[in-house]
Amino acid sequence: MYKQEVLDRFLRYVQVDTMSDESIADKKHPSTPGQWDLLRMLEGELKGLGLKDVVLDEYGYLLARLDATEQGLPSIAFCSHVDTADDVEGNHVRPRVVENYDGKDIRLNDEYSIVAADNPELARYVGSTIITSSGDTLLGCDDKGGVAEIMTAVSYLVKHPEIKHGEIEILFSPDEETGCGMDFFDASRLNAKALYTVDGGTRYEVELECFNAATVKVHFSGVSYHLGAARGRMVNALTMASAFINAIPQAESPEATDGRYGYYCAQSASGNATDMDVTVYLRDFDYDGLLRRIEVLQSLGKTVELLYAGGKVTVDSKISYLNMGEAAKKDPWAVEAIFKAGKALGQPLHTEIIRGGTDGSRIAQIKGIACPNLYTGGHNYHSRFEWAALDAMNDSVALIIEIARQWALEFSKSHR
Repeated sequence: MYKQEVLDRFLRYVQVDTMSDESIADKKHPSTPGQWDLLRMLEGELKGLGLKDVVLDEYGYLLARLDATEQGLPSIAFCSHVDTADDVEGNHVRPRVVENYDGKDIRLNDEYSIVAADNPELARYVGSTIITSSGDTLLGCDDKGGVAEIMTAVSYLVKHPEIKHGEIEILFSPDEETGCGMDFFDASRLNAKALYTVDGGTRYEVELECFNAATVKVHFSGVSYHLGAARGRMVNALTMASAFINAIPQAESPEATDGRYGYYCAQSASGNATDMDVTVYLRDFDYDGLLRRIEVLQSLGKTVELLYAGGKVTVDSKISYLNMGEAAKKDPWAVEAIFKAGKALGQPLHTEIIRGGTDGSRIAQIKGIACPNLYTGGHNYHSRFEWAALDAMNDSVALIIEIARQWALEFSKSHR
C-alpha cells in the first residue's frame, strides 16, 4: 500500500550527502553541511503536507507536529536521524533497485557482491524488491529508511483524517552516528507521552533495551629527552599508552562478545612520545557493570603511572547514554501499543536488544519516557554490503500508523 511512496522518498533522501564528522560534532552541530540540505528538504516537505508547527532550529533539530484528529488524545512522537556513518564512504550514494529478486548473490560492482549465503534474511524476499548501494558506499538505510517511513506514514495520515490519532510529533535529528545526536536538543520541547525511534533493522524486530554507554578519554604525559641521552630520563608516552591498551581484557572486546555481554573498545589514539590521547568506549547492559569498567580503567591508569615513574596519566569519563529499558518499564502501555498494532496488522513482532544506542535512549534518559526502537527493514549497516527490503519498509510504515491508532483507541476506551 505504501511501497511506491516510501521507495521514492528513500531513493531521494539517500542521494543527499549527509555523512557526519565525529571529530567536530561536539563543536559544530550539525557537523556537516549536507545534513542541513536534507533537513531543509524535509522541512519543506512537512510544510507541503500542511503541517503548520514545523520548526528547524539552529542546531539542526527538525520538530513538527501533526494535529490530533480530536481533542483529548495523548501525544506521541516518532524520531529518526538524518546523518549516515563514516565507517565506509557515506556520501555520493548511488542506490540500486533490484526488482523481483531471484534469490542469488547480488552483484554490486566488479569487486563486491552481497552473498546470499552470508545473508540468510534475503531468502525471505525472493520475488520482492531489494535496494542496495553501488558497492562504493554504504546505502544509508541507517537511518534514511526510518526518515522515509515516518514521512510516508505522516503523508498517509494527512490524506486519511478518518484514522483517529492524538498529536503526532515528528523529530529528525543530526549527528546520531557521532554520539552527539541529542547533545544540543531541548527535550522540554516534546509533548509526547512516548517516543518511538525508527532506527532498527530486520523486519518485525522491536528493540526495548540498549547498552549503558560511557566514553573514557585517557591522556598520557611523558618526559621528553634527546634520544641519544634518554637513558634513565625519558618516559615515552607512546609506550605508556601501549601498555594501557594491551592490559584491556581482549576477552571483553567487541569482537569477542555478543548478546548481553558488555565490552571495552580502544577506539582511537593520537599523539607522540611526549603526549598521547586514547579514547576508550565502554558498553554494558547493567549500569553497575558500566561503573565497574570505568573504575577498572581508572585503576589501570594509576598502575601505568606507577610503572612509568615520572609519567602522568589522567582518566576522564563521560556517560554517553543509559539503557532505555528502564524508562520503558515505567510505561508498559507504550510497549503494549506496539504489539497490539503488530497483532492488528498480522505482523509477528518480537523483541531484541540493541548492542548500541539510539537518540531515543538519550530522550529516555532526559525525559524518563519510553523510547522503543522500531525496525526499518535494513541490513548490514555501516558497510558497503548494506541492503534494504521494500516489503519490510512497507510494513514499517503500516506499523507506525497503527501504533498511532492504537494509542487513540486505548485512550478513548479508558476515558468513556
